[in-house]
Amino acid sequence: MGFIAFLILGLLAGVIAKLILPGKQGGGWFVTLLLGVVGALLGGWIGSLLFNVGLDQFWDLSTWLLAIGGSIIVLLIWGLITRGSRRSTT
Repeated sequence: MGFIAFLILGLLAGVIAKLILPGKQGGGWFVTLLLGVVGALLGGWIGSLLFNVGLDQFWDLSTWLLAIGGSIIVLLIWGLITRGSRRSTT
């Protein structure tokens, strides 16, 4: 898969992960999209290690599941990191 296709995959995986995992992770949508790209990388790495499946084909279901799963993991970690940095206005 080419760089542009991987970038699109990561961006869309970030959006889907945000829809699955709503909440107040710090950074807004731009950071969420960037975390989606990082999550796609993480998902591909985990998939190649554990299942011997990578991010080879853009339209393959396993590619999308790995990218979305990795994005969810990264969003969860990001939410834990940024949880203490938000201040309450009450």
